[in-house]
Amino acid sequence: MNAGGTAGTSGPGATGTAGPGATGSPRPSAWQRRIAGEWVGRPSLFDASGAWQGFEDIRRSSVFDGGVTTYLMDGGLTGGGPLAGRFKLGAPFAFGVTDSGGDRVYTGPDFFGSGRPYGSFVDAHYYGPGWQVDLNTWNQVLPDGETQVYSSVLHQGPAVVGVFNGVYTRDPRETEALLERETRCGAVPYVLPTKQACAYRGVCETWGADRERWEDVRITIELEPVSLLVTRVRVTWSGGLPRSYETLARRDGFRSFYEGPDAWGNATAYGRANYVSLHLGGAEKLKGREFMIDAEPGMGAGSTLAVVYRLFDGDAPSAVVHGVLERR
Repeated sequence: MNAGGTAGTSGPGATGTAGPGATGSPRPSAWQRRIAGEWVGRPSLFDASGAWQGFEDIRRSSVFDGGVTTYLMDGGLTGGGPLAGRFKLGAPFAFGVTDSGGDRVYTGPDFFGSGRPYGSFVDAHYYGPGWQVDLNTWNQVLPDGETQVYSSVLHQGPAVVGVFNGVYTRDPRETEALLERETRCGAVPYVLPTKQACAYRGVCETWGADRERWEDVRITIELEPVSLLVTRVRVTWSGGLPRSYETLARRDGFRSFYEGPDAWGNATAYGRANYVSLHLGGAEKLKGREFMIDAEPGMGAGSTLAVVYRLFDGDAPSAVVHGVLERR
């Protein structure tokens, strides 16, 4: 599923019309214009442990008509293992959106909640009655404007039920190649290079919790392998929000552990996406998603990381940082 930026799969109760209270402005918001058109993808489904379960073939679009926005999602689940009964549904999804340029409010009938855009990224929290899960969806539109990196973490209360994630395109010329690549690579686990020192670098957008644009951040992640499963990680942010820290990252299957001296925490990888939680000293915390876009089957690591980091001062959100890092 892919709300927040758009959504996708099949589900009961879809009417094809906007839900109650779905009103709007006379013109679409900046985010709505950014994600207009039909997006096609084949996100993978993972269970709570990180084990791959199947694919969700999705075609989704958002229709703005007469000041009303309606999301339409059609597709179907292939495989799914023990989760198939929960996520295999019998009709396309549709839900209305109240979109005034600030928070996007999802008004049903198939999803209820809201999403908050930060430039080319949206963070959405909502409930799906058909799936009976609470979703946290992150959609990141890449700089080409035609590619989205998507994930939905599915919750029963605080517990993770499963995760959907993958890459979407709205360029019809790229659809066939993207679907082939997602089929081949969707289950590939996130790993870092294990025998050669390297660095991922890039410039990221930075937004305050109030959705005000801040100065961009240049991020460098330097990696120094210690063993096949342990890597010394040195992170430097320059420009806006300058900071640096070092931590020892130890991988155990789909799980990673960050064991000081400057940052402590852990992560779980669901396919190519690594979901990380770090404590950076004092009251500052970081929660993020690091998506290895070009990871392939075989013994190696990808070169392109689409990153999203949410910063917290104690429990209060302070900033959102997102962009693309390249290995050099």
